[in-house]
Amino acid sequence: MRLIRYIQDNIARPGLWKDGRIVDIQKWLPDAPDIGESFFRDGWVEKVADIHDPGQSIPARLTCPIVNPSKIICLGKNYAEHAKEGGFDSPATPLLFSKAPSALTGPFDPILLPGSSRDVDWEVELAVVIGKTCKRVCKDRAMSVIAGLTVMNDVSGRQAQFADSQWFRGKSFDTFAPLGPCIVTLDEIADIHNLLLTTRVNGQLMQDGTTRDLIFDIPALIENISEDITLMPGDIISTGTPSGVGFFRKPPIVLKAGDRIECRIEGIGSLMNLVVDENQ
Repeated sequence: MRLIRYIQDNIARPGLWKDGRIVDIQKWLPDAPDIGESFFRDGWVEKVADIHDPGQSIPARLTCPIVNPSKIICLGKNYAEHAKEGGFDSPATPLLFSKAPSALTGPFDPILLPGSSRDVDWEVELAVVIGKTCKRVCKDRAMSVIAGLTVMNDVSGRQAQFADSQWFRGKSFDTFAPLGPCIVTLDEIADIHNLLLTTRVNGQLMQDGTTRDLIFDIPALIENISEDITLMPGDIISTGTPSGVGFFRKPPIVLKAGDRIECRIEGIGSLMNLVVDENQ
């Protein structure tokens, strides 16, 4: 099942994506909430799975597939080759940081270059959406608390990231978390730890990795994070990026207005975002 949110008549609506067609969830389940904490907490994933509708071609655009998550938890240096390209050792334990939920934007919305910081970069990442309130989840049952998977571009303002003593600001500028295009439930993913991730900038392949190379896999991450932090339905864990980011290239490549970025994960889909100067 593929959960989406789409804009129709300037209103965001919850839906399902079926072979390029949209199913309006609220047509069949009028009481269904938007796709966020209550949607997952109150069992709406199971309810919408019973909708048998082939969908229709609705003139609409997809938007961020989740609304108002309580937190976005991210992983740094969780692919060995990415750590190496930055000149870092692989971490001995998961390196956690956060992005502000206000950074979220849709899968086809523009990424705004901030006037206050330079050196904006891309990072394709597999993002895990939590489906249940949980704490101290052992690895053996970690998969049971996952609502689904999606794609995130962990857009990074490198100047701010490395000038500050921590990463929050450089990772949290508005529009620095394109997410989508859908949330895919685990029954549609053959192997969560064998997915291809790619980034193309203006058609040129920049990142080409696989989740086989995660240093800390998904169950290990959920166990580690939930040891001390209660995970809420709708929370996002973005699991790190493979090598191939722009800033660590020689010479560095950074995003500029007019660039087009495609971040794709096998079995889930693509983000396609145009880079725009926020002052335009």
